[in-house]
Amino acid sequence: MDIVELSREQQNLFDYIENSENNIFVTGRAGTGKSTLLTYFIENTKKRVAVCAPTGVAALNVGGQTIHSLFGFPFGLLANEDLGRHMHRRTREVLKTLDVLVIDEISMVNADMMDAISRAMGIARGKRKIPFGGAQVVMFGDPYQLAPVPGNNEERAYMAENYQSSWFFDAHVWREDTLERYELNEIFRQHDEHFKEILNAIRDGSCTQEMLDYLNQCGNRFPQNEEVIRLATINESVNAVNRTRMEKLKTESKKFDAIFSAADQQAFGRNLPAEPVLELKVGAQVMFIKNDDAGKKASDGSSVRRWVNGTIGHVVEMPKSGGVKVEVDGEIFDVGRSTWEKVRYEIEEEFDEATGKTREVLIAVPLAEFQQIPLRLAWAVTIHKSQGQTYDEVVIDMGRGAFSPGQTYVALSRVRSLEGLYLTRAIRMSDVMVDPDVLRFMGAHRQAPIEKLF
Repeated sequence: MDIVELSREQQNLFDYIENSENNIFVTGRAGTGKSTLLTYFIENTKKRVAVCAPTGVAALNVGGQTIHSLFGFPFGLLANEDLGRHMHRRTREVLKTLDVLVIDEISMVNADMMDAISRAMGIARGKRKIPFGGAQVVMFGDPYQLAPVPGNNEERAYMAENYQSSWFFDAHVWREDTLERYELNEIFRQHDEHFKEILNAIRDGSCTQEMLDYLNQCGNRFPQNEEVIRLATINESVNAVNRTRMEKLKTESKKFDAIFSAADQQAFGRNLPAEPVLELKVGAQVMFIKNDDAGKKASDGSSVRRWVNGTIGHVVEMPKSGGVKVEVDGEIFDVGRSTWEKVRYEIEEEFDEATGKTREVLIAVPLAEFQQIPLRLAWAVTIHKSQGQTYDEVVIDMGRGAFSPGQTYVALSRVRSLEGLYLTRAIRMSDVMVDPDVLRFMGAHRQAPIEKLF
């Protein structure tokens, strides 16, 4: 396991969450370490915790379940559903046992689902009149970056009629319970204060034309290295770039078939974590799509990851014996198949030597497995799939323009410095899109500084 050192800000917030029973929303700008804190909390809390996320990919990234899977929710509107009827006995036991529910990418959860989570937990815990059945809920995400997925016409009409907005923070449960918001402020990704100021202004919509002019002036050039990754708004552009670059390589292609059963396929559904068939060539630029499973041993005996989700490299060999050799910053790694596990939570009894008593604990049990080389072609990726990644250099292709709030901010905030930024066209004021409901919530929900929590 990697040794994670939290910043003082992150440590203060961890301690507060650990010693509190309050419902807490952890947010922050890109590069402030939200994912680091989330992972650290899951691995170090003494509380019984279950982790979930709105999408299959997000759930796999945090080793948890999707919300629908954990709660047994049917798809569609949940307001009029008899949630108890859909709930398995195992689900009831898990929800009854947990101390804290962690939800990642909470900004993608709509208000109807937020209320359903509260109702379901009340049913399972036998405390229907108490929000979330009395359990603590800790949420991570940034509404400035990701929005709830719009439903069909019926769902959108229902949300418009019954909620102030579709966002999780406008759920009715928050009329009965308190939601505390804490924002991580220390940015680890960028160090240029002026660049950080511009990014923050694009994030909240307060940027000026002067700021964009400066940004565009810095990015108005071509990269010296044609291998610099390109971020584009749509899949069509990304696929075209990757296909063209692959065709230019004169080396022989090789295909790698994923290993999974029909039952595994059914369990993962449409959200397969990697390509069922991955085609590569020597010379291909690739991105790792999963943290290193094995790692290498450090001098102190700890395990150090050789790569993380988002690391960029180049294929240098595809041995007949299997696997792929990938060069990353002058070092060559042997990359074999990684395993993605879809899990479900179960209850086990554990003997506590300190008290001499047994206690119930929640464990994540593998439900299905998917094995594949953890790589994808990466001359280009969509802005959406670049979420959470950090690059030294990046070409940003806004194409016909941003089409969703936060898209431009996500793209620009991936790069460490202005020296590594290249723009295929100028960023326009029309590319800076911020949801007014997010501004309303974030503006009204002021917080005490994290350093003053204790």
